Amino acid sequence: MKKAVAILMQMNTERPFNDFALLIFRVAIALQLVFAHGLKKIGIGVESVEIIPNPIGLPDSINQSFAVGANIIMPLFIIIGLFTRFATIPILCITLTGYFLVHRNDPIAMKDIPFMYSICFLYLLVTGAGKYSLDYYFFKKSSADAFQSNHSNS
Repeated sequence: MKKAVAILMQMNTERPFNDFALLIFRVAIALQLVFAHGLKKIGIGVESVEIIPNPIGLPDSINQSFAVGANIIMPLFIIIGLFTRFATIPILCITLTGYFLVHRNDPIAMKDIPFMYSICFLYLLVTGAGKYSLDYYFFKKSSADAFQSNHSNS
C-alpha cells in the first residue's frame, strides 16, 4: 500500500506515461469540442444550424467563420498535434468570450462549460502537444538545432 501511495505522489514529470496521457487528453478534449459544439454550428446532428452569439459585433460572416474554425478546424490540428499551441488561440478566444461576455450574467452552472474548455486549452497552450504529435516529429530537430547554435555562440 505504501508503494502505491508513493507512486501516486511521485512528481516525476519525465515519465513516458505523461506523454501518452497528454495525447489522450489532447484528443479527448478536441473531439468533445467538435462533437458537442462544432458540428451543430454547421448543421450536422441538429435540425437547424446553431445561431452563434456575436457579443463583440463582428460582421456575421466573419463571426460564423471564426466560430466554425475554432470549433471544428483548430481541434483537428490539436488532435493530430500539428501547430497545437497556435491552434489553441482561436479556441481560447471563443471559450473566454463565452465565459466573460456571453455568460457573464449567468449562474456559475451555465458558465462552467466555457470555463472548463478554457482551462483545458490553456493547459495545451502551455504544455504543447507532447511527444506523440506531429509538432514533436517536425520541430524536434529544428528546436535542437536552434538550441545548439545559440549555445555554441556563447
